[in-house]
Order: sequence, then C-alpha cells, then structure tokens
Amino acid sequence: MSLFSSADHIIEIVDNLPNSSIAMMESARERQSQLTKPPGSLGKLEDIAVWLAGWQGVAKPQINNGQCLVFAGNHGVVAQGVSPFPAEVTAQMVMNFEAGGAAINQLCREAGLSLTVTPLQLDVPTGDISEGMAMTPDEVIAAMNAGADALNDSCDYLVVGEMGIGNTTTAAALSMGRFGGDAGRWVGPGTGLDDEGVAYKAKIVDRAFARHGRLNDNPVSLMAHYGGRELAAIAGAVLAARMRSIPVMLDGFISSAAASALTAGDRLSALDHCEISHMSSEPGHLRLAVSLRKQPIIDLGMRLGEGSGAATATLLVRAALATHNGMATFAEAGVSNA
Repeated sequence: MSLFSSADHIIEIVDNLPNSSIAMMESARERQSQLTKPPGSLGKLEDIAVWLAGWQGVAKPQINNGQCLVFAGNHGVVAQGVSPFPAEVTAQMVMNFEAGGAAINQLCREAGLSLTVTPLQLDVPTGDISEGMAMTPDEVIAAMNAGADALNDSCDYLVVGEMGIGNTTTAAALSMGRFGGDAGRWVGPGTGLDDEGVAYKAKIVDRAFARHGRLNDNPVSLMAHYGGRELAAIAGAVLAARMRSIPVMLDGFISSAAASALTAGDRLSALDHCEISHMSSEPGHLRLAVSLRKQPIIDLGMRLGEGSGAATATLLVRAALATHNGMATFAEAGVSNA
C-alpha cells in the first residue's frame, strides 16, 4: 500500500508531523553535564547526541540499524548540454554501486550503514525543465512512494544520497523555484564545468525559472515543475522517516535541495529531524543551508554526491554517541565536579 496518495495528502502529513521529545533532549543534556569533562567541551558532538536523543526518544541513543538510501534518476535537461558527462553514466554508476566499487560503498562499510540503491526508470528521463514540466504530479507521488518504500522497518538512523547526471542543474532550479534569487548564485560546476559552462548552465536555469516561476505552495507542484525522480524519492524517504521519528543525515547540495521541497509553504519545521552533513563545494549549497536555517556539520570540500558526505559525517555521529553513552559521570569515576 502506498504511503502517499495525493498532493493534498502530503500537505496534510507535513502539517501534522511528530516532534522530537523535549524530555529526552533534556535528559541527554543533563547527562552531558555530568560526564567527566568541562561543560560543552565536546562542542558539536554534544549537540549531535542531544539531537539523536530527541528523535529516538531515549536519553542514550544508538545507531543499531543505520541505513543509507541512494536513489538514481536521469534528467531531460541533460539534452541542453549542462553536464560534461552523458546520461548513460547514471546507469553505469548504479552498476558500480551494486558491484561495491564506489566511494559510498567504502564509506558505508566504515560507518556501519547498510546500503540500498534504487534506480528509478533510468531509461526514461524526466522532462526538460527548460522547456516544460519535469514530471506529472502522479509521477512525483510515485517516486516519493518509492523513496518511502526503500526505508527498512528496522531503520533507526537514515542517510540519503543520489546519483543522476544533470541533477546539480535540477537542484539549482528547484532551490531557485523554492527560495527565489538568481540562477548565478545557485549554479556551480557540478561534475566539472569550466566558467563558461557554469554561465551557460545558469542561463538554462534562468530559462526554467522564467517558464515555471517561484512555486512556494506545495511540495508536489514544486517537484513536478523542477525536480527529478531521485530528488522526489529522497523527499519521500525523508518524509517517511519523520513520520516514524527517525533522524536523517542529508548529504550535500542535491539531497538538501530535494528535502527542501518538503518546506514549501514556508514549513521549515518539516526538516527539524534532519541535519546537513557537510558543506558542499557547490556554491548554491551555502545559500540553501542558510535558507533552511541549518549549519552543516563538516566542510571537507566534497562534491561527489552518492551520500558520501553524509556517510562521512556518520563517523562523527558515532563518535558523539560513543562519548555520550560510554563516558563515566563524575560520580561514577570518583572525580570532583566543579
């Protein structure tokens, strides 16, 4: 049975989402104050542990069944020459994921995450957003349901990533369609465009925006005009996770843009259960993070996608949980507490 049935149903869900447990967050903060360290001395690691405690609903959260979902899709806008790579690379990279040869395979193994790769009609690219809509509303809902369906019943922590030639163009257009602004500040080199290529890419995004305009009304309409199947699937997985109070680690620019569609109608709280793992070197990601009022956890100059930044940040999440759960309190260690 499909989790999402219509655009109105999705808006109804977004308007009635569960919140994190304030009581468990306070319990986690109280524990932090009793651990054998100066208050606040572990910085962001303490905040991460408290964030997880609130969403998992326990004072000592754990990742027992962490899952990384990677969705793959192809984009009609590639026909406009916005990427130096051909669309068939998407399917080739999916085969690489399945063979275990990609960066995300190695990072998931180190981070203790199961990896699920879901290709979405790779032989049927979405519509060219510079000439028309990317998808019909029904196609958006189908892709969102595919994202929700990929989430394991046992999942207690979620990482989302993507693969799709041309999807930095789509992510830039989607971000512009949601938050406005000008294309020159949203687009970047993607998989390796030079300055001339980036300028041309901005013109294509401007053309798309001139056709569709700003669409801050509902997630399905925004995604239908500007999105891609893998972006819609990410949005569906993120929303399904929130319905189950599962904390989510977003990857970089593309997954952040995909999730941002859920905030249409200025519903920024729809992503309260999400952290942005890293600051992508794609220029538009900083602007998007600010628009979403989120601070990425790390900045390593990454721009690979695949969920690679989110899996890398998960290593720090595990460090946060190890210290939060494993350290002795002052009383347990017999250490005087100033």
